Amino acid sequence: MNKFKLVLAILSIIAGVVGFYYMRDSAMVVRVLLLLLGLSLAITIAWFTSQGKRLYAFTRESVEETKKVVWPGRKETMQTAGVVFAFVVAMAVFLWLVDTGLMAIVRYVMDQEV
Repeated sequence: MNKFKLVLAILSIIAGVVGFYYMRDSAMVVRVLLLLLGLSLAITIAWFTSQGKRLYAFTRESVEETKKVVWPGRKETMQTAGVVFAFVVAMAVFLWLVDTGLMAIVRYVMDQEV
């Protein structure tokens, strides 16, 4: 029965999209309402499947875990951003030096003037 409900939910989404494009001569409000109707019908149908119930439980638990996260303060964020910026600059200089050195070696090996 769950597979049937999921297929029905997918068909509801497809019907909403088809209705959106089929009614291209209608007002945009009507088209968007058709699309939202198909999407909300699909969500409602999927809600009553075992996969939908597990997804809801997962999202609820995820929100609870997100509330437990200790976010960094302004000072720590600025320090981390400074370290990242310094590393990016150092890597850019390093890669520029390696590129310049390799180009000089290639030119020397190929007897080209610098």
